[in-house]
Amino acid sequence: MTSSVPGDSLEQHSPDSGSCSHEKFGALREAYERREHTVPADRYSRLKSDSLLRIQELERRILQLLGGKGVSDLSQKRILEVGCGDGAWLRFLIQSGASPENLFGVDLLPHRIQDARRKCPEAMSLRCEDASQLSFGDESFDFLLAMTVFTSILDEHLRGLLAREMLRVLRRGGSILWYDFHVNNPRNSDVRRVTNHEIKDLFPGCKVELSRITIAPPLGRAVGRAPILYWLLSNVHLLCTHYLGWITRE
Repeated sequence: MTSSVPGDSLEQHSPDSGSCSHEKFGALREAYERREHTVPADRYSRLKSDSLLRIQELERRILQLLGGKGVSDLSQKRILEVGCGDGAWLRFLIQSGASPENLFGVDLLPHRIQDARRKCPEAMSLRCEDASQLSFGDESFDFLLAMTVFTSILDEHLRGLLAREMLRVLRRGGSILWYDFHVNNPRNSDVRRVTNHEIKDLFPGCKVELSRITIAPPLGRAVGRAPILYWLLSNVHLLCTHYLGWITRE
């Protein structure tokens, strides 16, 4: 498969984040790799009933959110996902009408990008790079995605660098689709929640709209074979552990 290389038809940009950010992203890479060896490979598989229910809920809520914002056609929208993994959400956007040639994904781990290239259309641009130094020009995108990315970044300074870069490449009036934990996971010290106030601090001058979604994963696994009970519990906000957000650069 062929894909774009950093800087092709887009202005390269390298903010002065210094070697410190590289060291911290190295630690982040190690944390990702460590987690991949400790979490069961099928934990998030659609073949598991609780995972399927969680994904279906999130997909439905995303489509409702887009519709509520008057987004009826994604075909001409340039979209970047930061921390794209194997490209699952980018493929969801294609199913929702986005054009592969307008979709871009970056991830810190080379094997994730290799996996994404295997699963995604060739027209999609997938790059392995440090998201605190994105190789795209200013205001290059209409939408950005950040799906369970920031909770894996424990360092506040590094979170700030990433948020700043995301705003730099997002056009004015463009929006970030956010999905991440707002509570801590006591069993995983490699993640840290992002609260409502922290999100607003990360994206100053933006309109931040958040709603609670996704019942706590242990509870979801416990009721995953009872879809009706799952849907009922998913409407109890106190049981929900994530924010689904729409962050607009004004």
